[in-house]
Amino acid sequence: MSTTALLTAVTLAGPLTGAALAAPTPPPVGGDSLGSRGLVKPAGIKAPPKTKATSYVIADHETGQVLAARNAHGRYLPASTLKMLTALTLIPKLDKDLTVKPSRNAVNQEGSAVGLRSTPIYKVDDLFKALMMSSGNDAAMALAEANGGLDRTMADMNAEAKRLQANDTVAKTPSGLDKPGQSSSAYDLALIARAGLANAEFRRYISTKTAKFPAPKKKFYEISNHNKLLWRYKGMIGVKNGWTSKAQGAFVGAATRNGHTIIVAIMKHTGYFWNEVPELLDWGFTARGKVTPVGQLVDPLPVQAPVQQAAPLASAPAVAPSGTSAARPLLDHAASEQTATSRTLGSAVIGGGLLFGLIWLGYGIRRRRRSRL
Repeated sequence: MSTTALLTAVTLAGPLTGAALAAPTPPPVGGDSLGSRGLVKPAGIKAPPKTKATSYVIADHETGQVLAARNAHGRYLPASTLKMLTALTLIPKLDKDLTVKPSRNAVNQEGSAVGLRSTPIYKVDDLFKALMMSSGNDAAMALAEANGGLDRTMADMNAEAKRLQANDTVAKTPSGLDKPGQSSSAYDLALIARAGLANAEFRRYISTKTAKFPAPKKKFYEISNHNKLLWRYKGMIGVKNGWTSKAQGAFVGAATRNGHTIIVAIMKHTGYFWNEVPELLDWGFTARGKVTPVGQLVDPLPVQAPVQQAAPLASAPAVAPSGTSAARPLLDHAASEQTATSRTLGSAVIGGGLLFGLIWLGYGIRRRRRSRL
């Protein structure tokens, strides 16, 4: 084939590249507009106040409508806001009255801590308060241990994220401490917060301002909620703040006014966000019910019922391999029937043989007598 013909064939066939064979990119969860990295806001209303957050979402809790967003699905380190997923996952699984003895590993977790000791004086209820109020990384690990260990807890948390359709979220730690591969997004944090607000225990933990916490020798000390807006912003419910040097500032807040709740989630904030979040909440209360939403917080996926195995047919007798305990009654029964049959047949043969012998003996005696006569 000539060079010209070869080039023509390649042109007609098109380039065989990996991009051409790759599956199409799925649309962003919650709506196409949320795939934008820039500001997305409804028409006919002033833009939300400026913020140093790289990513944020403002949403209506009741309807799930996203009122405004910036880079909603941008993936960033979540820091301690990931503790919302830890709590939401483990609250239904753990008995809040269960007594827990934290391990040395739990007690020695780095970062923010509530000050656990390796003694059996803590209820699960205490640990959830420490998790959501004091952002205790030690409490996060102790709860993971109570759930059967770190591996099981991480699997449970990631399964819960998938159920919520928080597909930007990958949990690697129960505390939110930075770890390669761990991520979330402002959209996902809003989803998780919305699901958490529907849980009465979750809501109780995030809204508690101060609480007594167990200490050795049957004493207590007081812990307080790290969410400063519980004292500063009217109607504030919670939810969770977080910070690491790599993640920068992250925060999820929910507040209620006149029977309506607004959720604000921000990520990778480079400054002091405590003054900016109230302004974003105010904007949300002003916009809700008056504007066309730019997206939607989707509902969780339905929980699938476990598959039940079909019961065996009543007409089909159970068959077990020979040598097993289940097979022995069948074999013994068959053997007994075979033995009984053999005995009956044997008795008949022996009896018949004796009778034939007696007849033959009598016949011989008569012949001898006749020959003598």
